[in-house]
Amino acid sequence: MFFKKKQKFTDTDVVAVCDGEVIAMSAVNDQVFSSKAMGDGFAVRPSSGTVYAPMNGTIASIFPTKHAITMTSTSGHEIMIHMGIDTVNLGGEGFKVHVQEGQTITAGSPIAEMDLKSITPQVPSTDVIVVFFNLKENESVITTSAHAVGGKDVIFTF
Repeated sequence: MFFKKKQKFTDTDVVAVCDGEVIAMSAVNDQVFSSKAMGDGFAVRPSSGTVYAPMNGTIASIFPTKHAITMTSTSGHEIMIHMGIDTVNLGGEGFKVHVQEGQTITAGSPIAEMDLKSITPQVPSTDVIVVFFNLKENESVITTSAHAVGGKDVIFTF
């Protein structure tokens, strides 16, 4: 399966957050995420460290430990991009954030870097998890397991 590549994204397009294998939320190796307790979403098993914005919108917050970023899309979706499992314990080591709170961003723009070489041996997983906190009743996350190009491939559209 191949994902749709676009030059310009609409406000309802959800873009791959990094290069790698797209996986369903249920396949994430963490009970909080895989049970969808925080919300539905998807993850990417990264093959490179650049992390991209999944949708057009505004950066809402950056965790002090740099392992997670929240944003509000222009379509009103509240989203968390969570980089790795148990990465909070690294205290920001191995992460570089390229955005600021309140910054307007476009889907596919680089928002962070993960130093996979230094992070991987220290955590159970480097999966980059995208959680939608406020999906509407008629919205769902549909993913297909396939390799995606971060910042270029549309995973699905609301």
